[in-house]
Amino acid sequence: MITEDIARSFKNIVGNDHFFADEDSLLHYAHDETETLSFKPHVVLKPSSPQQVSAILKICNEYKIPVTPRGAGTGLTGGALPHRGGVVISTEKLDKILDIDERNLQVTTEPGVITEVLQNAVAEKGLYYPPDPASKGSCFIGGNISENSGGPHAVKYGVVKDYVLNLEVVLPTGEIIWTGANVLKNATGYNITQLIVGSEGTLGIVTKIVLRLIPLPKYNLLMLAPFASLDKACEAVSAVFRAGFTPSALELMEMNALKIVGSMVDNYTVPVNDSIEAHLLIEVDGNDTEVLFKEIEQISLVLEQYGAGELLFAEDAQQKEVLWKLRRKVAEYVKMAGYTIEEDAVVPRAELSKLIKGLKALGLQHDFDVVAYGHAGDGNLHIRIKKEGAPNSYKNPVMDAIVRELFLLVKSLGGTISGEHGIGLIQKGFLDIVFEEKQLQLMRDIKKVFDPNGILNAGKIFD
Repeated sequence: MITEDIARSFKNIVGNDHFFADEDSLLHYAHDETETLSFKPHVVLKPSSPQQVSAILKICNEYKIPVTPRGAGTGLTGGALPHRGGVVISTEKLDKILDIDERNLQVTTEPGVITEVLQNAVAEKGLYYPPDPASKGSCFIGGNISENSGGPHAVKYGVVKDYVLNLEVVLPTGEIIWTGANVLKNATGYNITQLIVGSEGTLGIVTKIVLRLIPLPKYNLLMLAPFASLDKACEAVSAVFRAGFTPSALELMEMNALKIVGSMVDNYTVPVNDSIEAHLLIEVDGNDTEVLFKEIEQISLVLEQYGAGELLFAEDAQQKEVLWKLRRKVAEYVKMAGYTIEEDAVVPRAELSKLIKGLKALGLQHDFDVVAYGHAGDGNLHIRIKKEGAPNSYKNPVMDAIVRELFLLVKSLGGTISGEHGIGLIQKGFLDIVFEEKQLQLMRDIKKVFDPNGILNAGKIFD
């Protein structure tokens, strides 16, 4: 597929030091965080400019070589898996924050910047970029664009799409375009910017990103609320919002997940016992501590009406860090414990209790262990499954049937099959649950306009 002449052309574009075809490199880029799947590419290229990306794509388009764009490889649906071989284009060398515009509250960045690095850089200037996936310490901002990532603070501040103003994109045919303008309002033609956001690297490769920022909140308060009943914890989530409050984060962790994390994290301060079924982690933020204390007290009263136990208030930054570490480490440690299959379902938050009840019933019916945790404030739960002899759901008929039942339940509750992880490789077989054929055909037609030869992340979202 990649001849010596083509390989030589790639080396001329990126340089010998940024061309990789050795076994160790291919194996490293053969996987992301999706289950235990692994697919080797033929070569890995690390361009350092949009022009280099363009030159690579022109060659791949001419010879119809599959191309898989890749950020940090933290995805959970196989979006960065080169399952058809070909070329992996890594954005690791596109790693510069180009400009922080304090006057207009904007930042221009390349896609290979780690999300937390970007957040810290703008925070030094009193600015805030809220989307914060659990992998924010390692994931790239470009990958967040591709997946329309969210995170705990999406409940108050929204997801990636709410902050993207403009994108520089290299199309599969090699043209370099800007999708919009660096303005807050734009009613000029079709919104190509928002079409690229969440397109999972199937329409183009993002090489520059302009994000809007907001002022950084000065203060936050954090508390942990235990519940003897998982149902009551879920009911309390909806009640908090009905009472007129919008926390900056409202996370749910069921006890099975906490037990796993607690066995692996040092300085574990959360009591775990069989009388507790779930915890809610609740944060409020703003610029007036008096207002925040009053708000957290009123939220506490709501929680008590639903049977919350003794509330744990984080007294300082260190305690806050410990509590957030527990939440952010759940996915990593639960996977290490054998829960390798993860689904990313979202329902109206008032239906969370029904979703979890249905999930537990499916586990009993089909003999699998399950833990649930996630962004209860916006109805987005991460569901981790462990079934003997089934480390993967991909191309596993037994797990395929189970996941289909789960997603049919989600659909019946008014939800959809992904809140922030995307469709990628492993969820595409379930799109018929939430879309009719006409909708899918429109998506295929859009893909064909952008990528007539079907080279870019082909086989992701749909075949």
